[in-house]
This record gives sequence, C-alpha cells and structure tokens, in this order.
Amino acid sequence: MDIPLLAQIAASVGIALTVVQYWMKTMIPLRIVGIGTNVLFLFYAGVSGIWPTFVLNCIVLPLNLYRVHEMRQLIRRTQRAARADLDMTWLQPFMSRRKTKVGQVIFRKGDIAEAMYLVVSGRFILEEINVNLEPGAVVGELGLLSPEGLRTATLISQENGELLSLSYEKFEELYYQNPEFGLGFLKLTSKRLFENIARLEAELATRPPRVMPPSLTKH
Repeated sequence: MDIPLLAQIAASVGIALTVVQYWMKTMIPLRIVGIGTNVLFLFYAGVSGIWPTFVLNCIVLPLNLYRVHEMRQLIRRTQRAARADLDMTWLQPFMSRRKTKVGQVIFRKGDIAEAMYLVVSGRFILEEINVNLEPGAVVGELGLLSPEGLRTATLISQENGELLSLSYEKFEELYYQNPEFGLGFLKLTSKRLFENIARLEAELATRPPRVMPPSLTKH
C-alpha cells in the first residue's frame, strides 16, 4: 500500500519529537511535545490504515491533555496562594491522611524533618514557642529549607484530630516536574518567615526594657 507523502512526513516528524521527549527535563513541555506527537501519529495511522497505532494514540492523547491541565491548575493555585494567604488546601490531592490522638507527639525538636503537615481537624501546639495550630494551619514546611534538616520545635496533638502530610520527597517531585510550583512555594514560605519575624518583634516590643546592673568597675 502506498503511503501518501504528507503522512510519511507526519510520521517522520512524530519520530523526531519522540526522540526529543527523552531529552526534556520539565513535565509540561514534555507533555505538550507528546500531544504534538500523538496528533502526528494519529494522522499518519489514520491515512495509512494502521489501526493499532491509531487506537494507541487515541488513548494516550487524552491522558497527555489531562496531565497538562492538571499541572497548570497546580501552578495557578500555587501562584494564587503565594499572592493571597497561607492557605495550602490546594495541595490536598498530593498529601496523605494521618489520624492523631490527644497527647500524641507528631515530631520532636531535633528530629529529622521529613514532611510538612496541614491541620484538617483538632488542635495542636508547638511546645517550645507555645503556638496553637487549628484547622487550616500549616506546620513543618520550614524544615525543607533548614540547612540541618531538623525540627526546630515539638508538635503535640491537644485532642483527637487529623493531619494531611506531604513528604519532602513528594515536594521535590512536584518541584522538578514544574519549577513554577517551587517558585510559588518559596514565595509562600518566605511570607511565613516574615510573619514569624514580625510576631517576634511584636512580642519583644511588649517586654519591659532590660535594666543593666551598674558597673562595679571604678574609673
């Protein structure tokens, strides 16, 4: 069977794009190239009557389109969160649920930091700095940026509750797939750091000035 020249060109370009995909490192551009490859092979297979190839690309094309949509949604949510507030519920699809009991220690100061948490229900306290956390609060994300990778406070559950956890390994996976996600998260974390500094300055401002003892040295 003679294959039309245009179909042969489409197949050749599709093969070239397939090779290019193996060199790409970021997920969204890779998926977009994959979509182009699917379209070219669909045209080639449809014109040439190669139905297994046609069916395969009919299946893969919607998957590539869905993944691109999913990752773009994630980037938009990250950017909105960085511009707005510290709400991180947009990460829930990538997090794991964990039930907690009253008095349970989630992590201790000095522990290796392996995950960040979103409070779903219950109340928690960071013991050393006496900070209470309620549903919607995020804790543990700064461990990702800590040079030592250690917890700086102890987190205790004050009542039965539920946490969502995002491992740092999963975070790195999201970051390498989409650098924009990492940028948005860093903006979000920077905002928390500045708010922590402002809270500390406010606490120091309410303390009475420290009176230095008179010098015992005679001049």
